[in-house]
Amino acid sequence: MQAYMIEVVNLLLRWLHVIAAIAWIGESIYFVMLDNSLRTPKAESDRQQGIFGEMWAVHGGGFYHNQKYTTAPAKLPNDLHWSFWKAYTTWLSGFALFVILYMVNPDFYLVNPDSPWQWAANLSGWQANLLALLFLFGGWVVYNQLCKRISPTMQRDGLLSVAVAVMMVVVAYLSTQLFGGRAAFLLTGAVMATAMSANVFFWIIPGQRRMVNAMKAGEAPNPLDGKRGKQRSVHNTYFTLPVVLLMISNHYSFLYSHELAWVVMALFIFAGALIRQFFVLMHAGKWQWGYPAAGVALIVLAFWVAAPDARNADSASSDQTSDAPENQISGLIEEHCVQCHASDPEHAGFSAPPADYAFDDWDDILAHKAVIQQVVESRYMPLGNVTKMTDEERATIAAWEE
Repeated sequence: MQAYMIEVVNLLLRWLHVIAAIAWIGESIYFVMLDNSLRTPKAESDRQQGIFGEMWAVHGGGFYHNQKYTTAPAKLPNDLHWSFWKAYTTWLSGFALFVILYMVNPDFYLVNPDSPWQWAANLSGWQANLLALLFLFGGWVVYNQLCKRISPTMQRDGLLSVAVAVMMVVVAYLSTQLFGGRAAFLLTGAVMATAMSANVFFWIIPGQRRMVNAMKAGEAPNPLDGKRGKQRSVHNTYFTLPVVLLMISNHYSFLYSHELAWVVMALFIFAGALIRQFFVLMHAGKWQWGYPAAGVALIVLAFWVAAPDARNADSASSDQTSDAPENQISGLIEEHCVQCHASDPEHAGFSAPPADYAFDDWDDILAHKAVIQQVVESRYMPLGNVTKMTDEERATIAAWEE
């Protein structure tokens, strides 16, 4: 019953997380589009009122007229719309998911037994949890310091962009060395998502509140608050596509089980940012096709890097007996897999077989032969290698033929 209740909470949290993320990302993308689609107001009266730009739009059978002020209007309404709860709900629900899915079973999902650093490979569960939290929040601290020190007045955003890009490559590399591949991709995405939410919480909303309070007091708002909020908002929009990809990557073990997973991850991060840049410029009337072309090229390169080496696979197969008997294969799967992958799993963390893969009898095993070989050979399974599958056993399953 405990495992079932955990899965119920998992489902509800994941649903909430996706809904909040869609709402937040959708609103964020809309405002970036709006900001870049503004045109100089045609009416002289609007320009005299300090209106910087306007956009006319039609949607859902209605017409809309959006206007943006250079600094602030002469008077603010009492029902001013604020955008922040979607961001907070997305992060809080995502962190709760991370706790119940990864931190409850750190030996399974966080520890990297193949880490080149022996101390990381030998972490206990609580140590892996602590390291994950330090990694997550440390990423925000480093990013925030880069913003504050490199571009405190928003005058060196180009240099800051390069620094943040380098930081993400370092984060991708460190995550794959410290944590299991699936957790590495998730934590890298979580570092970016935490920066996005923290930008809203620590900079964008406080700056907007100071601007509103200044106006209500009859004072001129500090223009740096507006510039800083715009800077962090722009960073958020470039983080968006990479974060979404990294959050769904746990369904595709070929991405994070490769020895160069950090390179694959970095390529996808840059590809997402380049593709997002195309849409940002498109809203401003600039169709720069080089950006999506470069993004697609990086995606193709990432898949090329992640592809299995056919020559090595053929060589490995030729060195092993390819006609392993049924009882040998079923014995290996019984020893290393069925604790979780069974109709009634013995492992306390599952109330149903993960991904609906149950290996209760030989017919079930044969039906999933290709999947079994792929995840075993890539070292993705068993998770965290908690059952201590040896390289020889992996090679036997990889070379297994019916």
